[in-house]
Amino acid sequence: MFRYVLRRLLYSIPVFLGVLTIVFFVVRVIPGDPATAALGDYASKEAVDALRERMGLNVPIWLQYLRFLGGIVRGDLGASLITGRPVMEQVKTALPYSLELTVVSILIGIVLGIPTGVYTAIRRNQLPDYVGRVVSLFGLSVPAFYFGILLMLLFAIQLKWLPAVGGGDIGNLKENLSYLVLPSLTLGLVMTASVARLTRSAMLDVLSQDYVRAARAKGLQEVVVLFRHGLRSALIPIVSLAGIWAISLIGDSVTTEVVFARPGLGKMMVGSILQRDYTALQSIMVVYTGFVVVINLVADIVYGVVDPRVRN
Repeated sequence: MFRYVLRRLLYSIPVFLGVLTIVFFVVRVIPGDPATAALGDYASKEAVDALRERMGLNVPIWLQYLRFLGGIVRGDLGASLITGRPVMEQVKTALPYSLELTVVSILIGIVLGIPTGVYTAIRRNQLPDYVGRVVSLFGLSVPAFYFGILLMLLFAIQLKWLPAVGGGDIGNLKENLSYLVLPSLTLGLVMTASVARLTRSAMLDVLSQDYVRAARAKGLQEVVVLFRHGLRSALIPIVSLAGIWAISLIGDSVTTEVVFARPGLGKMMVGSILQRDYTALQSIMVVYTGFVVVINLVADIVYGVVDPRVRN
């Protein structure tokens, strides 16, 4: 198992480097000039050129790339091209809000999705199955940001149970959780729909296998048949999908943070794009890339635990 984990970890390094390279060059093809954005459209050419030199944008792109990689290695994300403040300070402030939203949303999707899928599978073509399929189809069809607005209208505006916008004080657990409920439910329930549908399909396929029939013929309890022989085999595609959906939640979290005005990386990213702040945008993408690599690594490790054959 250790060799398998080490091998997956080594595979993650070139992936991380490749994505960083793509991020670096994609950010620089965005229309607009950060110096012009900072000084305004009516700034003189001399002022713009001077600011570009101070920002380090007048050097060859390959040198900018090497400086970018060197900063990543040192843990230095640079300074904002617009405000001049270290980007790391802003990331440290915004990261906890985005991290807690992503983790809690994934947990909601898995904890609710797998039991729902198992239950609808064992109640195939019965009322719970029909209801589960309709609800999961609704969850897959509605965009996350629109679903978030619906939850906000119901629980924050109509019922006034929860706050509508903001992130709360990260050091105050009760206040922070109250601000976290709606955005995490928005993303978590969307993921629940997909996980539940796949779990149902995987369970139906597994329960029709001969070894499950043999387990039942031996007189094993139905709970043992379902969870030890059925769900464990069904977890193989579920783990793969959970990893994919966890990554997609990172993209949805950007729009969700904007909808709920959470002070996370998503809001910071939108502001960086509007201001053409290359350094801040790169830094946010580096953090998101780290999220993706870590989630893929965890999914691979869990996959190896569920199916030992993949370790070879």
